[in-house]
Amino acid sequence: MTAIALLPTVAALRAQVRLWRQEGQSVALVPTMGALHAGHISLVEMGKRRADRVVATIFVNPTQFAPTEDFSKYPRTLDADVARLTEISADAAFTPTAEDMYPEGFCTTVSLRGPATAGLEDRFRPTHFQGVATVVAKLLLQALPDVAIFGQKDFQQLAVIRQMTADLDIPVAIEGAPTVREADGLAMSSRNVYLSEEERAVAPLLHRCMTKAAHRIRDGEALEAALSPARGKLAGAGFEIDYLEVRDAMTLATVEGRHRKGLRMLVAARLGRTRLIDNIEV
Repeated sequence: MTAIALLPTVAALRAQVRLWRQEGQSVALVPTMGALHAGHISLVEMGKRRADRVVATIFVNPTQFAPTEDFSKYPRTLDADVARLTEISADAAFTPTAEDMYPEGFCTTVSLRGPATAGLEDRFRPTHFQGVATVVAKLLLQALPDVAIFGQKDFQQLAVIRQMTADLDIPVAIEGAPTVREADGLAMSSRNVYLSEEERAVAPLLHRCMTKAAHRIRDGEALEAALSPARGKLAGAGFEIDYLEVRDAMTLATVEGRHRKGLRMLVAARLGRTRLIDNIEV
């Protein structure tokens, strides 16, 4: 088993990428916040199919957490993460510190509209996407890979990153990888570790209710008529729903009518102290 290159600084990252470029090799970037699970591994595997070399980033980004959120409690498992990346033959891990990414005097952020102001995650986490867009812009410019891979589980985030990359002419292809699920349908997430045993047993209901509502919409039922029973069943099971909506899959704009193509159902709901998000194609 070949050890991966550990790149703790931007200079080290750029030097490694430069060497690969000199050898004529293409590069994929997989941004993560660590606590790697099978979903993250699927992103790395996709990166390996898209490019000659894969760099995974491990950085818990403080600017995308609100003061009331779980930044200090977010799981940090760097040694285990590097071991997992080594097992699947990733080529490098970029592991900057907050001081590297946001040095003293840092004062620039990315201003957003479009998918970032769709009234979904942004309605409940108003500073989140600015933090995400700023750190992703930095990562893309630091590495300048050929392609960057993001999971579709964070669907609004993926839309924001695609829009930002296109608007700022950053020469990187952005690709979305399908959501990886547990056997019972629960979308894999680093935050699933916060679920109690009882909550973990209830959590898969989220995906089941979404799937049933999507079938009803595909059968021609009006959107709200299909979504309302799903909201009621989830609330009855103990979920506190932030949103459960169907939007245009490209723009995340609201949609009306009984039947349209190109729809995405998105949900965010709290179960106990854990906030779960998911989405499926309608």
